[in-house]
Amino acid sequence: MKAAVVTEFLAPLTVQDVPAPEPGPGQVRVRIEASGLCHTDIHAAHGDWPVKPSPPFIPGHEGVGQIDELGPGVTTRAVGQRVAIAWLGSACGECRYCISGWETLCERQENSGYSVDGAFAEYAVVPAAFATPVPDEVPSFDAAPLTCAGVTTYKAVKVAHVAPAETVAVFGIGGLGHLALQYARIAGAFTIGVDVVDHKLGLATRLGADHVVNAARENPTEAIQQLGGADVAIVLAASPPVFGQALRSLRPGGRLVCVALPAEGTLELPIFDTVLKGISVIGSIVGTRNDLADVFALHAAGRTEVVAVERKLEEINESFVDVLAGQVPARIVFGF
Repeated sequence: MKAAVVTEFLAPLTVQDVPAPEPGPGQVRVRIEASGLCHTDIHAAHGDWPVKPSPPFIPGHEGVGQIDELGPGVTTRAVGQRVAIAWLGSACGECRYCISGWETLCERQENSGYSVDGAFAEYAVVPAAFATPVPDEVPSFDAAPLTCAGVTTYKAVKVAHVAPAETVAVFGIGGLGHLALQYARIAGAFTIGVDVVDHKLGLATRLGADHVVNAARENPTEAIQQLGGADVAIVLAASPPVFGQALRSLRPGGRLVCVALPAEGTLELPIFDTVLKGISVIGSIVGTRNDLADVFALHAAGRTEVVAVERKLEEINESFVDVLAGQVPARIVFGF
Protein backbone atom coordinates (compact mmCIF):
# COMPACT_ATOMS: atom_id res chain seq x y z
CA MET A 1 0.00 0.00 0.00
CA LYS A 2 0.99 3.64 -0.40
CA ALA A 3 1.84 5.46 2.83
CA ALA A 4 3.56 8.66 3.97
CA VAL A 5 6.34 7.65 6.35
CA VAL A 6 8.41 9.63 8.86
CA THR A 7 11.86 8.08 8.55
CA GLU A 8 13.62 10.57 10.85
CA PHE A 9 12.60 13.71 12.70
CA LEU A 10 12.66 16.98 10.72
CA ALA A 11 13.35 15.13 7.46
CA PRO A 12 10.80 15.28 4.62
CA LEU A 13 8.28 12.47 4.71
CA THR A 14 8.62 9.84 2.02
CA VAL A 15 5.66 8.28 0.23
CA GLN A 16 6.52 4.60 0.12
CA ASP A 17 5.04 1.29 -0.90
CA VAL A 18 4.77 -0.65 2.37
CA PRO A 19 2.95 -3.85 3.34
CA ALA A 20 -0.71 -3.36 4.18
CA PRO A 21 -1.41 -4.06 7.86
CA GLU A 22 -3.42 -7.11 8.90
CA PRO A 23 -6.04 -6.76 11.65
CA GLY A 24 -5.27 -8.63 14.85
CA PRO A 25 -7.78 -9.92 17.39
CA GLY A 26 -10.43 -7.31 18.10
CA GLN A 27 -9.21 -5.04 15.29
CA VAL A 28 -10.60 -3.95 11.94
CA ARG A 29 -8.77 -2.84 8.82
CA VAL A 30 -10.00 0.34 7.19
CA ARG A 31 -9.52 1.29 3.54
CA ILE A 32 -8.90 5.00 3.90
CA GLU A 33 -10.96 7.39 1.76
CA ALA A 34 -9.93 10.69 3.34
CA SER A 35 -7.36 11.72 5.92
CA GLY A 36 -7.00 15.19 7.40
CA LEU A 37 -3.74 16.95 8.21
CA CYS A 38 -3.52 18.20 11.80
CA HIS A 39 -0.78 20.39 13.29
CA THR A 40 -0.13 17.47 15.66
CA ASP A 41 1.04 15.44 12.66
CA ILE A 42 3.69 18.09 12.05
CA HIS A 43 4.72 18.05 15.71
CA ALA A 44 4.99 14.26 15.46
CA ALA A 45 7.12 14.37 12.31
CA HIS A 46 9.42 16.96 13.89
CA GLY A 47 9.71 15.21 17.25
CA ASP A 48 8.64 18.43 18.98
CA TRP A 49 7.15 17.06 22.19
CA PRO A 50 8.80 15.48 25.26
CA VAL A 51 7.23 12.07 24.59
CA LYS A 52 8.23 11.29 21.02
CA PRO A 53 7.06 8.70 18.50
CA SER A 54 9.58 6.19 17.18
CA PRO A 55 10.55 6.45 13.48
CA PRO A 56 9.78 4.96 11.11
CA PHE A 57 6.06 5.54 11.58
CA ILE A 58 2.98 6.63 9.64
CA PRO A 59 1.23 9.77 10.99
CA GLY A 60 -2.44 10.65 10.61
CA HIS A 61 -5.35 10.63 13.07
CA GLU A 62 -8.21 12.00 10.99
CA GLY A 63 -8.76 8.91 8.88
CA VAL A 64 -12.14 7.95 7.42
CA GLY A 65 -12.94 4.97 5.26
CA GLN A 66 -14.70 1.63 4.92
CA ILE A 67 -13.88 -1.48 6.88
CA ASP A 68 -12.57 -4.09 4.47
CA GLU A 69 -11.46 -6.81 6.88
CA LEU A 70 -12.39 -7.93 10.40
CA GLY A 71 -9.90 -9.38 12.85
CA PRO A 72 -10.67 -12.47 14.92
CA GLY A 73 -13.47 -11.97 17.43
CA VAL A 74 -14.95 -8.78 15.97
CA THR A 75 -18.75 -8.79 16.09
CA THR A 76 -19.62 -5.11 16.61
CA ARG A 77 -18.48 -3.84 13.21
CA ALA A 78 -19.12 -5.05 9.67
CA VAL A 79 -17.25 -5.12 6.39
CA GLY A 80 -18.34 -2.12 4.31
CA GLN A 81 -19.18 0.01 7.36
CA ARG A 82 -17.71 3.53 7.23
CA VAL A 83 -15.77 4.52 10.31
CA ALA A 84 -13.34 7.13 11.61
CA ILE A 85 -9.89 6.64 13.12
CA ALA A 86 -9.23 9.35 15.71
CA TRP A 87 -6.28 10.45 17.87
CA LEU A 88 -7.50 8.16 20.65
CA GLY A 89 -6.51 4.90 19.01
CA SER A 90 -7.31 2.85 22.09
CA ALA A 91 -7.66 3.06 25.86
CA CYS A 92 -7.59 0.40 28.56
CA GLY A 93 -11.30 0.64 29.40
CA GLU A 94 -10.69 -0.27 33.03
CA CYS A 95 -8.96 2.66 34.77
CA ARG A 96 -10.73 5.38 36.76
CA TYR A 97 -10.57 7.72 33.77
CA CYS A 98 -12.03 5.27 31.27
CA ILE A 99 -14.92 4.22 33.48
CA SER A 100 -15.77 7.81 34.46
CA GLY A 101 -16.10 9.15 30.91
CA TRP A 102 -12.56 10.57 30.63
CA GLU A 103 -10.95 7.92 28.43
CA THR A 104 -8.82 10.61 26.81
CA LEU A 105 -6.88 10.80 30.11
CA CYS A 106 -6.17 7.05 30.20
CA GLU A 107 -2.50 6.52 31.00
CA ARG A 108 -2.40 3.36 28.86
CA GLN A 109 -3.90 4.88 25.74
CA GLU A 110 -2.43 4.49 22.26
CA ASN A 111 -2.55 7.38 19.83
CA SER A 112 -3.11 7.00 16.10
CA GLY A 113 -0.24 8.27 13.99
CA TYR A 114 1.95 8.67 17.06
CA SER A 115 2.39 5.58 19.20
CA VAL A 116 0.79 3.38 16.52
CA ASP A 117 0.73 3.81 12.75
CA GLY A 118 -1.98 6.13 11.52
CA ALA A 119 -4.08 7.08 8.53
CA PHE A 120 -1.67 8.69 6.05
CA ALA A 121 -1.93 5.42 4.16
CA GLU A 122 -4.30 3.49 1.96
CA TYR A 123 -5.06 1.11 4.85
CA ALA A 124 -4.93 1.35 8.63
CA VAL A 125 -5.91 -0.92 11.51
CA VAL A 126 -7.71 0.11 14.70
CA PRO A 127 -9.49 -1.70 17.54
CA ALA A 128 -13.11 -2.21 16.53
CA ALA A 129 -14.33 -0.44 19.66
CA PHE A 130 -12.42 2.70 18.65
CA ALA A 131 -13.58 2.74 15.02
CA THR A 132 -16.34 5.34 15.34
CA PRO A 133 -19.21 4.89 12.85
CA VAL A 134 -19.76 7.79 10.46
CA PRO A 135 -23.39 8.68 9.59
CA ASP A 136 -24.40 8.39 5.95
CA GLU A 137 -25.22 12.13 5.91
CA VAL A 138 -21.58 13.08 6.62
CA PRO A 139 -19.27 12.85 3.58
CA SER A 140 -15.84 11.33 4.21
CA PHE A 141 -14.20 14.61 3.15
CA ASP A 142 -16.03 16.42 5.97
CA ALA A 143 -15.77 13.58 8.47
CA ALA A 144 -11.97 13.58 8.36
CA PRO A 145 -11.45 17.07 9.89
CA LEU A 146 -14.34 16.50 12.29
CA THR A 147 -12.51 13.44 13.63
CA CYS A 148 -9.91 15.65 15.34
CA ALA A 149 -10.39 19.36 14.65
CA GLY A 150 -14.11 18.99 15.27
CA VAL A 151 -14.09 16.80 18.36
CA THR A 152 -11.20 18.75 19.91
CA THR A 153 -12.93 22.11 19.70
CA TYR A 154 -16.34 20.68 20.57
CA LYS A 155 -14.75 19.34 23.77
CA ALA A 156 -13.05 22.68 24.48
CA VAL A 157 -16.40 24.47 24.34
CA LYS A 158 -17.97 21.72 26.43
CA VAL A 159 -15.39 21.77 29.26
CA ALA A 160 -15.58 25.59 29.35
CA HIS A 161 -19.29 25.27 30.20
CA VAL A 162 -20.17 27.99 27.71
CA ALA A 163 -23.57 29.48 28.49
CA PRO A 164 -25.93 31.43 26.20
CA ALA A 165 -25.03 35.13 25.81
CA GLU A 166 -21.49 34.63 27.11
CA THR A 167 -18.61 35.88 24.97
CA VAL A 168 -16.11 33.37 23.60
CA ALA A 169 -12.83 34.52 22.02
CA VAL A 170 -11.17 32.00 19.72
CA PHE A 171 -7.45 32.58 19.23
CA GLY A 172 -6.38 31.01 15.94
CA ILE A 173 -8.89 30.66 13.09
CA GLY A 174 -7.69 27.63 11.19
CA GLY A 175 -8.61 23.98 10.95
CA LEU A 176 -9.68 23.96 14.60
CA GLY A 177 -10.67 27.59 15.05
CA HIS A 178 -13.27 27.74 12.31
CA LEU A 179 -15.07 24.86 14.00
CA ALA A 180 -14.62 26.24 17.53
CA LEU A 181 -16.47 29.39 16.47
CA GLN A 182 -19.35 27.29 15.22
CA TYR A 183 -19.62 25.18 18.38
CA ALA A 184 -19.52 28.31 20.55
CA ARG A 185 -22.36 29.78 18.49
CA ILE A 186 -24.33 26.52 18.81
CA ALA A 187 -23.95 26.92 22.58
CA GLY A 188 -25.51 30.39 22.26
CA ALA A 189 -22.38 32.48 22.75
CA PHE A 190 -21.27 35.70 21.13
CA THR A 191 -17.93 35.08 19.42
CA ILE A 192 -14.71 36.93 18.70
CA GLY A 193 -12.25 35.53 16.16
CA VAL A 194 -8.56 36.39 16.63
CA ASP A 195 -5.87 35.73 14.04
CA VAL A 196 -3.01 37.46 12.20
CA VAL A 197 -4.21 36.64 8.69
CA ASP A 198 -7.00 38.63 7.05
CA HIS A 199 -8.41 35.81 4.95
CA LYS A 200 -8.89 33.70 8.09
CA LEU A 201 -10.65 36.57 9.80
CA GLY A 202 -12.84 36.86 6.72
CA LEU A 203 -13.70 33.20 7.13
CA ALA A 204 -14.55 33.82 10.79
CA THR A 205 -16.90 36.62 9.80
CA ARG A 206 -18.58 34.47 7.16
CA LEU A 207 -19.12 31.74 9.76
CA GLY A 208 -20.90 34.18 12.05
CA ALA A 209 -18.25 35.70 14.34
CA ASP A 210 -19.65 38.82 15.99
CA HIS A 211 -16.24 40.51 16.02
CA VAL A 212 -12.79 39.79 14.60
CA VAL A 213 -9.39 41.05 15.75
CA ASN A 214 -6.23 41.11 13.66
CA ALA A 215 -3.53 40.53 16.27
CA ALA A 216 -0.84 41.60 13.80
CA ARG A 217 -2.27 45.10 13.68
CA GLU A 218 -3.66 45.67 17.16
CA ASN A 219 -3.22 44.35 20.67
CA PRO A 220 -5.83 41.58 20.96
CA THR A 221 -6.02 41.88 24.74
CA GLU A 222 -6.89 45.56 24.56
CA ALA A 223 -9.26 45.07 21.64
CA ILE A 224 -11.21 42.34 23.46
CA GLN A 225 -11.30 44.28 26.72
CA GLN A 226 -12.71 47.26 24.83
CA LEU A 227 -15.53 44.94 23.77
CA GLY A 228 -16.17 44.09 27.42
CA GLY A 229 -13.78 41.18 27.80
CA ALA A 230 -14.28 37.48 27.15
CA ASP A 231 -15.97 34.96 29.42
CA VAL A 232 -14.04 32.20 27.67
CA ALA A 233 -10.82 32.33 25.66
CA ILE A 234 -9.92 29.21 23.66
CA VAL A 235 -6.30 29.10 22.50
CA LEU A 236 -5.76 27.14 19.29
CA ALA A 237 -2.64 28.95 18.04
CA ALA A 238 0.59 27.07 18.79
CA SER A 239 2.41 30.21 19.92
CA PRO A 240 3.33 30.69 23.62
CA PRO A 241 2.70 34.48 23.72
CA VAL A 242 -0.90 33.95 22.59
CA PHE A 243 -1.74 32.15 25.84
CA GLY A 244 -0.82 35.25 27.84
CA GLN A 245 -2.82 37.47 25.52
CA ALA A 246 -5.84 35.21 25.90
CA LEU A 247 -5.52 35.16 29.68
CA ARG A 248 -5.40 38.95 29.86
CA SER A 249 -8.47 39.24 27.60
CA LEU A 250 -10.73 37.60 30.19
CA ARG A 251 -13.28 39.41 32.32
CA PRO A 252 -13.77 38.41 35.99
CA GLY A 253 -14.93 34.82 36.28
CA GLY A 254 -13.42 34.01 32.89
CA ARG A 255 -12.07 30.65 31.73
CA LEU A 256 -8.89 30.15 29.74
CA VAL A 257 -9.03 26.92 27.72
CA CYS A 258 -5.60 25.69 26.59
CA VAL A 259 -5.74 23.42 23.54
CA ALA A 260 -2.74 24.18 21.31
CA LEU A 261 0.57 22.52 22.23
CA PRO A 262 3.56 24.66 21.22
CA ALA A 263 6.86 22.82 20.94
CA GLU A 264 8.22 25.00 23.74
CA GLY A 265 6.88 27.62 26.10
CA THR A 266 5.31 28.16 29.49
CA LEU A 267 2.30 30.09 30.71
CA GLU A 268 3.00 32.69 33.37
CA LEU A 269 0.01 32.95 35.66
CA PRO A 270 -0.39 36.13 37.75
CA ILE A 271 -1.59 34.75 41.07
CA PHE A 272 -3.08 37.99 42.40
CA ASP A 273 -5.27 38.66 39.36
CA THR A 274 -6.19 34.98 38.98
CA VAL A 275 -7.44 34.78 42.55
CA LEU A 276 -9.18 38.13 42.79
CA LYS A 277 -10.87 37.79 39.39
CA GLY A 278 -11.82 34.15 39.88
CA ILE A 279 -10.05 33.05 36.69
CA SER A 280 -9.99 29.35 35.73
CA VAL A 281 -7.32 27.73 33.55
CA ILE A 282 -8.48 24.55 31.82
CA GLY A 283 -6.49 22.05 29.79
CA SER A 284 -8.59 20.36 27.11
CA ILE A 285 -7.30 17.33 25.18
CA VAL A 286 -9.33 16.08 22.17
CA GLY A 287 -12.60 14.30 22.97
CA THR A 288 -14.07 10.90 23.67
CA ARG A 289 -15.76 8.51 21.27
CA ASN A 290 -19.10 9.79 22.53
CA ASP A 291 -18.02 13.38 21.85
CA LEU A 292 -17.11 12.39 18.30
CA ALA A 293 -20.52 10.79 17.81
CA ASP A 294 -22.06 14.11 18.94
CA VAL A 295 -19.88 16.03 16.47
CA PHE A 296 -20.98 13.78 13.62
CA ALA A 297 -24.63 14.14 14.66
CA LEU A 298 -24.42 17.95 14.63
CA HIS A 299 -22.85 17.93 11.18
CA ALA A 300 -25.39 15.44 9.86
CA ALA A 301 -28.09 17.83 11.06
CA GLY A 302 -26.54 20.70 9.09
CA ARG A 303 -25.38 22.65 12.15
CA THR A 304 -21.69 22.92 11.14
CA GLU A 305 -19.65 23.58 8.03
CA VAL A 306 -16.22 22.11 7.31
CA VAL A 307 -13.84 24.29 5.31
CA ALA A 308 -11.04 22.27 3.72
CA VAL A 309 -9.00 21.80 0.57
CA GLU A 310 -8.18 18.43 -0.97
CA ARG A 311 -4.62 17.37 -1.73
CA LYS A 312 -2.86 14.22 -2.85
CA LEU A 313 -0.75 12.29 -0.36
CA GLU A 314 2.30 12.98 -2.53
CA GLU A 315 1.88 16.67 -1.64
CA ILE A 316 2.34 16.05 2.08
CA ASN A 317 5.62 17.95 2.50
CA GLU A 318 4.31 21.00 0.64
CA SER A 319 1.20 20.77 2.79
CA PHE A 320 3.30 20.89 5.97
CA VAL A 321 4.95 24.08 4.69
CA ASP A 322 1.61 25.68 3.81
CA VAL A 323 0.11 24.90 7.21
CA LEU A 324 3.10 26.34 9.07
CA ALA A 325 2.98 29.46 6.90
CA GLY A 326 -0.74 29.98 7.51
CA GLN A 327 -1.52 29.62 3.82
CA VAL A 328 -4.37 27.14 4.23
CA PRO A 329 -7.92 28.50 4.67
CA ALA A 330 -8.69 25.90 7.34
CA ARG A 331 -7.96 22.17 6.89
CA ILE A 332 -6.12 20.04 4.34
CA VAL A 333 -7.61 16.64 3.54
CA PHE A 334 -5.72 13.99 1.61
CA GLY A 335 -8.00 12.07 -0.74
CA PHE A 336 -7.47 8.40 -1.57
